[in-house]
Amino acid sequence: MLNQIKKSPPLTISAVLIALALLAYLGYLAIYFNYAIKLFQFPFDYDQGEGFELLDTIMLGRGEWPYRDANAYPFYSSNYPPIYHVFIIPLVWIFGPQYWTGRLVAFVSSLLTAGILGYAVFREQKIKRWWLVSLCVLMYPASNYVYHIGPLLRQHIFMILFEAAAVVLMAAVIDKEEGDGRKRPGWLVLVMLFLLLAGYTKQLAYATVAALFIFWFLRDMKRSTLWGIGFAAVTGAVFLAINISTENQWWMNTISANLNEFIPSQAIGLYKQWFSLHMMITLVAAGYAVYQLYFERLSIYSIWFVLTVVNSVTAGTWGAGESYFVTAIAASIILTGLAFSRMLDRLEATPPEWVSRLPINGRFALLILIPILFLWQANLVFHMPTASPFTAAIARMTGRPDVTWVAPQTSCSEDLPPEPLPYVDDAFVLIGRPPTVEDRLAGEQIAAEILQAETPAFSEEAGFNLYVGREVVTNPTQLRNLNLAGLLDKTEMVTMLEEQAFDTIIFRAQFYPPEILEAIGQHYEQTNLIQMNGFVYCIYRPEN
Repeated sequence: MLNQIKKSPPLTISAVLIALALLAYLGYLAIYFNYAIKLFQFPFDYDQGEGFELLDTIMLGRGEWPYRDANAYPFYSSNYPPIYHVFIIPLVWIFGPQYWTGRLVAFVSSLLTAGILGYAVFREQKIKRWWLVSLCVLMYPASNYVYHIGPLLRQHIFMILFEAAAVVLMAAVIDKEEGDGRKRPGWLVLVMLFLLLAGYTKQLAYATVAALFIFWFLRDMKRSTLWGIGFAAVTGAVFLAINISTENQWWMNTISANLNEFIPSQAIGLYKQWFSLHMMITLVAAGYAVYQLYFERLSIYSIWFVLTVVNSVTAGTWGAGESYFVTAIAASIILTGLAFSRMLDRLEATPPEWVSRLPINGRFALLILIPILFLWQANLVFHMPTASPFTAAIARMTGRPDVTWVAPQTSCSEDLPPEPLPYVDDAFVLIGRPPTVEDRLAGEQIAAEILQAETPAFSEEAGFNLYVGREVVTNPTQLRNLNLAGLLDKTEMVTMLEEQAFDTIIFRAQFYPPEILEAIGQHYEQTNLIQMNGFVYCIYRPEN
């Protein structure tokens, strides 16, 4: 009885800390759902490029490739692989070309990925601990990076779903094969399918493909080599088939024009931010990977973590960003859960007589330490809309301001003074704040500018033309990429601008090649400035 009394206070403290940690991460999940629902209701681009993803879906749904000759009107082509859009097509067929269709698919995929990460931890546990699995599941959408991009009409988060599914399934298959000696080719085919889907969702999945085959090579050199040759053959055949059917536009737009310049300062800045935001899970994951290297066999998760952290250097390329770290975050969450599970399992197996000789009970200490570490991690990734008095009070309680002062981003007007934004984020606030009614009204105002004239707008975002039912003209980032690669003939485009063939020009960031910007500057004049989502949109009309 005395022994039980001595154990009771630490267990009570641990239970309280675990409950607080779960409450914190459930709070982040509620914030995530709120953000997603607000985005589902917003009918314009929130992140530049969403409209082009929707247009790709529309085109694929009509049986057309979006990989086209950008030298000719409407000067549009895509550099996004097709799989994400293929999954959205049924929703677009049923409900029409709505932004929420792709945002919903991405959002649900992020929740499925969180479940897969939790399953990976659960499967490895000798003693099942629901609270630890739950914290690992909730950590994924709590990350600032997952929160920012999870509900967007962008393909990156969808890629990670297939990456995680492939890695976790591969770990399970190899464990079973090594356990009973029976081969399971059917399950391995499913793993290969997940990898193929990941790669044709976004090219960045090559790091996960490499991690999986390196792991398999270390376990079974001959078999992994044979399967690797087969996988490469299938991947190459799909690539060749698309390239032939698009008359080489697939190669030109997804490979040749997709090698953007590397910006070292951008890469360094993002690495620093990623580590500062995810310090706990990164350090624990790295420590467990080193432990496995010296004292066990490397797991697929350790190899996945190392390769994806290294591959995140590609975040330094122009047009890349925080999303390139999300696969590494997924891997680190699994390793963190496995590390804590392994420590608790070993302490559970410690003979009682050994425990009695220690100055403190290691199991109780760890049960207190783990939720504290998760609470620390929750504080590191702080992000919260603060429009309500309740959330504003929470921000102040954690030592943050209840508003963030941010100047509207502009490339085509004078700099504007900072404005109070009811959103606080330890990463940044250009993305992540829920769009407002004012943002929607601003989008409708920009769309109305197009309706005042007769032609489609020459626009840096597709959403405004889509909203008013007019043809989408140009894809500025892809035109920039093609131009830098020496693959863009601007003759027809410049001629149409000089002839003032477009009644409306809409700028947000002026990503167009210099010759295009020069032609617009010489033949068009600015007539209106409209602010939406923290960005200034500049409207131009033909000069008289």
